Amino acid sequence: MQLTFALAKGRLAEKVAEILTQCGIDCSTLTAPTRKLVLFDKDGKYRFIFVKPADVPTYIERGVADIGVVGKDTLVEENKDVYEMADLKFGACRMCVAGYPERKNAVTSNCLRVASKYVNTARNFFLTKGVNVDIIKLNGSVELGPVIGLSDVIVDIVESGKTLEANGLVILEEIFRSSARLIVNKASLKTRYDEIMPLIEKIKKATEGKA
Repeated sequence: MQLTFALAKGRLAEKVAEILTQCGIDCSTLTAPTRKLVLFDKDGKYRFIFVKPADVPTYIERGVADIGVVGKDTLVEENKDVYEMADLKFGACRMCVAGYPERKNAVTSNCLRVASKYVNTARNFFLTKGVNVDIIKLNGSVELGPVIGLSDVIVDIVESGKTLEANGLVILEEIFRSSARLIVNKASLKTRYDEIMPLIEKIKKATEGKA
């Protein structure tokens, strides 16, 4: 029976293919141009399904896939019942509160308007501070929120910070650091432990020493 990986297409899948290749798995099919949503390694031992990044934890929790790779930001936001097994040390970014410099003190004020696609993360963060917030869900260009007055601040992932800078915004507070994480279905780990754990150990070894 094949082990099934849930992945998001693009750079993430390419990085996973590199890591699995170091583990002795021929994943050349993962990097070849195709519109197929289900692929297999050369030996047919592993099946790869391609889903939206935000859906990876759901596929793992539901047992449709055994193993998945997803950003910590998505893992925190979706809050699914899965095991987080390893930090793959790529896709590094930070989950931050950002806005205009003069809004620095607003992070702890009440009735704060917060624009974000990470609505659960934003709500939970401000809840721990005892701050009452109005969460405005946006799916793209959240930086526009403070610029046009839709929100006081935003909660979003920050990589280089260049988009913030270009729009006159700064990081007001860092919530947590994110990178790609290896996650596993709880039942799969129990019933297929002898298959999954050796692979996880190989993956961990392949990512040792990486920033």
